[in-house]
Amino acid sequence: MIAAAAVYAFAAPTERLADEFDVPDPPAFPPRYNIAPTQLIAAVALKPDGEHRGIVRVPWGMVPAWADDPSAAPRLFNARAESVAFKFGECFREKRCLIPADGFFEWKAVGKKKHACHFTRADNGVFAFAGLWDVWQDEDLKIIGACMVTTTPNELVKPFHDRMPVILPRESYAEWLDAETSEKRLLSLLKPYPADVMRATEVGPAVNSSKNEGPKCIEPRTPEMKNTGPLLF
Repeated sequence: MIAAAAVYAFAAPTERLADEFDVPDPPAFPPRYNIAPTQLIAAVALKPDGEHRGIVRVPWGMVPAWADDPSAAPRLFNARAESVAFKFGECFREKRCLIPADGFFEWKAVGKKKHACHFTRADNGVFAFAGLWDVWQDEDLKIIGACMVTTTPNELVKPFHDRMPVILPRESYAEWLDAETSEKRLLSLLKPYPADVMRATEVGPAVNSSKNEGPKCIEPRTPEMKNTGPLLF
């Protein structure tokens, strides 16, 4: 079980990437409703010219460049906002990305079972998690990965989890990616997204397994739905 990383969804049409993230001619991304740690995710970052944005597929799970042995180092799926500048100094200063999404999931105990809740923007719009990326490499191996930054939960998420992903407002995308943005300003962006512009929908058990995919993962829960039990990933 991976309890610290929020499973999320990004099912919006690929053309929304170009509009939302100013990425011309993005590659086609199939709709995903149940994106779990270790899987490939979309990440938007600045190209080497420091001006234009690009989008790539990278594994969700980062081996920091400073790790001595990548086979022994655990993949990092999340970085806590409270300690990200200290623990991920160079990465936080120079390797930030946006992770496109349109919803994420958290679970709460209902009796002896777990019920999932799908959190979205109230207008069902696309948004971005604050992310970091890094590359571990030596002469024989190169490992690229990304993780998302988490913060304390807002009032909507708090009944389900003591953390939530940092959701950046669209007007802050450029600042988050810009190499010239001060550390103080970056840290000020790592706060809970306002609860009053979000929606929470309890969904059925399909999302409980990372083997499941498709719109059934975001179907609202009904009394007839039976829970499959504990999380399976």
